[in-house]
Amino acid sequence: MVSTVNDQQDENGIVLTEAQKKARRTRSIAIAVCLAVLVVLFYIVTLVKGPGVLNRPI
Repeated sequence: MVSTVNDQQDENGIVLTEAQKKARRTRSIAIAVCLAVLVVLFYIVTLVKGPGVLNRPI
């Protein structure tokens, strides 16, 4: 039997309030946006540097 998050919450007696659920969702969205910005930044830097990314000094 697979234990789900809801089962674990019931066993531990942890029940989040609506404010806590909203805060967690907001925090998750903020982390996702920051990660997406970082990925785009790396992609743009790679495009700008072009093939020079592969040229390493010996």
